[in-house]
Amino acid sequence: MPLGLSRSFWIAFALIILVTALAIALPRAFRVAQIGAGYTAQKLCSGVFISGRTIEDVTAENLSGSGLGFLQAFSTDVDYESSQVTASLFGLVSETAIDRDGFGCTLLHGESAEKLRAQTAGVLRKPQPLDDNKEWPIGRKVSPTALGPGIDSRAMSEAIDALFSEPFDAPPRKTWALVIVHKGRIVAERYGQGFHKDMPLIGWSLSKTATNALVGMRVMDGTLKLNDDRLLPEWRDENDPRGSITLEELMRMTSGLDFDQRSDAPYMLFVEPDDAGYAASKPLVYLPGSHWSYSSGNTNIIARVLRETFADEAEYLRFPQERLFGPLGMRTAELAPDDAGTFVSSAFLYASARDWARLALLYLQDGVWQGQRLLPEGWVENSVRPTRASPDRQYGAQLWVKLPEWVGPDGPLLPKDTYFMLGQDAYYMIGFHGQVVTIVPSRDLIIVRLGLTRQDSRSIAWELAPLVQAFPDSDAQDAQ
Repeated sequence: MPLGLSRSFWIAFALIILVTALAIALPRAFRVAQIGAGYTAQKLCSGVFISGRTIEDVTAENLSGSGLGFLQAFSTDVDYESSQVTASLFGLVSETAIDRDGFGCTLLHGESAEKLRAQTAGVLRKPQPLDDNKEWPIGRKVSPTALGPGIDSRAMSEAIDALFSEPFDAPPRKTWALVIVHKGRIVAERYGQGFHKDMPLIGWSLSKTATNALVGMRVMDGTLKLNDDRLLPEWRDENDPRGSITLEELMRMTSGLDFDQRSDAPYMLFVEPDDAGYAASKPLVYLPGSHWSYSSGNTNIIARVLRETFADEAEYLRFPQERLFGPLGMRTAELAPDDAGTFVSSAFLYASARDWARLALLYLQDGVWQGQRLLPEGWVENSVRPTRASPDRQYGAQLWVKLPEWVGPDGPLLPKDTYFMLGQDAYYMIGFHGQVVTIVPSRDLIIVRLGLTRQDSRSIAWELAPLVQAFPDSDAQDAQ
């Protein structure tokens, strides 16, 4: 012990260090616990009441595995009578999610279940069921059909088998649903054990493309323009630099807001009562349009901008069903609002694989559905126009237009020429845990792949290359 310093000094010093460490660690631990409780309640609620899966299946598949071991500490209560789920950590942290018919699951963060149910009661008009005798996409019927000329059936079959196989030297692939559409018809589909053609599954960031479509519809209505600024009431003070952010900059992820996708997105989605408000409160750190940063916060702000265009709350809540899901025949689609009543359009759209394919087909058909234009002329072309500020011009407007050649720290997962195998005109919806929709105009091809692969989702998109190659390239045929 150094001279002049008593034992009591060192005890006091150690206590100060301990208290300081706890002051730093406890808030972080509490934040993680809040996110864990919210994630558990929301995933279990959605899995059971939207997808119709068992508690045991959702718990085993979605709430366990690499990086999720801490979720085993949460106790859960699933109330079938009231359609709600509560997740709790020793009673210290607790989150509850409720299912609202047609509106998915919403976490309660201040509002009562009764008030939120009253908010959506009677809002949706029951759509006509799809005709069992009409072919997809108009009806439910999918007829076995001979594959068209130029399709390599053996290569297609082998590629499908590979996507459902489990590699020995990589994270579990867990492909749950695969739908392949060629020339507007479903030519192949497969589902994992326990999953089926009518099961709604989460799209995570596939939801962003549905948001793109909803914005396009309001642009066509004349209520929005891509160069609109001063988008939110809290940004309209002339001294607020965020007021200069345009709708297109939000769409292209170049808003300049200080939103960190890794840390802010989970807190926004599973803890915050007002997702868009949380994202919109972030300060501006870059000049709008100058810096690209992938942000679910941007998309949730867009959902709030859409809401501002409606004077009537019920009209806003009906909008996705009446203008997008209904006309496309997406009967399984459910988009959840948050506690504040704004759609969580960055992540919480559930739909079957066939219905995600319907959304993709709208884009492949340049925004036209059964002869009716649903999106403005030129909207799809603009949406897949690369954003200059994005790395290697990989991103458009709520759509990916190019896959990175390097994924992960160990280099490319596939040869560089795989990019050409996918097609230089291909574009993508890409979501967390391996949700991928690939659209290849030159092959008149759509591939929907849903599952639970805990690795970079873009690597799953790369894995679709052999399947893409099984279909003829019309551009290459025309050149011959």
